[in-house]
Amino acid sequence: MTFATLGLIEPLLRALETLGYQTPTPVQAQAIPAVLAGRDLMAAAQTGTGKTAGFALPLLQLLTLEGPKVAANSARALILCPTRELAEQVHASVAEYAQHLPLTTYAVYGGVSINPQMMKLRKGVDILVATPGRLIDLFRQNALKLNQLQTLVLDEADRMLDLGFSEELANIYRMLPKKRQTLLFSATFSDDIRLLAGQMLNDPLSIEVSPRNVAANTVKQWVVPVDKKRKPELFVHLMRKGRWKQVLVFAKTRNGVDALVDKLQGLGINADGIHGDKPQATRQRALDRFKASDVQILVATDVAARGLDIEDLPLVVNFDLPIVAEDYIHRIGRTGRAGNTGEAISLVCADEVNMLSAIEMLTRQTLTRKMEPDFEPEHRVPDTDASGQVVKKPKKPKKPKASGGGGKRNLGKWVDSGDVAPAEPSIKPVRKVPVFNTGPRKKK
Repeated sequence: MTFATLGLIEPLLRALETLGYQTPTPVQAQAIPAVLAGRDLMAAAQTGTGKTAGFALPLLQLLTLEGPKVAANSARALILCPTRELAEQVHASVAEYAQHLPLTTYAVYGGVSINPQMMKLRKGVDILVATPGRLIDLFRQNALKLNQLQTLVLDEADRMLDLGFSEELANIYRMLPKKRQTLLFSATFSDDIRLLAGQMLNDPLSIEVSPRNVAANTVKQWVVPVDKKRKPELFVHLMRKGRWKQVLVFAKTRNGVDALVDKLQGLGINADGIHGDKPQATRQRALDRFKASDVQILVATDVAARGLDIEDLPLVVNFDLPIVAEDYIHRIGRTGRAGNTGEAISLVCADEVNMLSAIEMLTRQTLTRKMEPDFEPEHRVPDTDASGQVVKKPKKPKKPKASGGGGKRNLGKWVDSGDVAPAEPSIKPVRKVPVFNTGPRKKK
């Protein structure tokens, strides 16, 4: 199968040839004809399988062949992304595909001045890539109208519909024309997210080109148990032992990112970090330097877990496990992309055992554990498996009470120093599920 057999027009085929695209990936082969046919779509595929081209190519073709010229302060298609970095990357890909087409594209997101974005939108754009918060700001300031919108795309739809974006998405949904095409693309879809997505789509076609919630088989994964306080020391040891050249590291918190970057820089290691508190220009500069191999170690929170395409990235390290199990799949999906192989190492301490168990249950595989000599943890990480069970180590029997001495003495409970019970399971917050009003609007 070729892109030509999918019915794409010549300017798109010429752009794909320039970019070196030869054969459609499975998700592209199924999604492109469906989008061209006008179907609503919910597509799940592993990271690195070409989802962006799966919706961008047919969308560009539809906009080229159909519909009136874009009006002032308007957009004909909207692509929503959860992070600024992903919005920039998606826009860059769309612009490359559209290089021979008479269409305009633009990306808007927070963290930068809104005024240049308002100026750019005055003439209207055919395809607008946006993060939810900035899109709402532009709409409320009358810098953007959505009455001409033909297609809505939710990239990384599981996160867009999840707790952190549900309110924004419900607000955006009310801004949109009722008649439109809606496309949802992601690597993971939980059951409740699928139910919620069903409210937004009209007779959707569901595409799953790989098992649900499974990490790419091009990524070799394993776990190194370690005490929490020794994680930085272990990371430096592994980096020097393995002579790592380029590593993307994920930490759970912004403070954790800054602390690890400071430690690495203090050791003379070329490291930088990105997280939500840093200005967008600073984040983009760090990412660009990492892609250009000017930075050896890039430490990030989950703002970098989705959509970032770093060519030939050999290794991802989970310095901390993610709170949300699905984010593990997105994190390690930064390596092993486009048919390449990669490695993903997770440094796991005892109080992360429930996160590890959730990841193994989601991915339906038990991750191999490799003890690093001289770093064996004092606080043992309980055994886990893909069933979601945490296996406690049997406790040693109590030592007999000392004999003699005048009366009873309370000697307390004797346990082995390595016998530490796993942390209590975290209590998930109640998910706020937005209710979308699909009925007719009341006349004002």
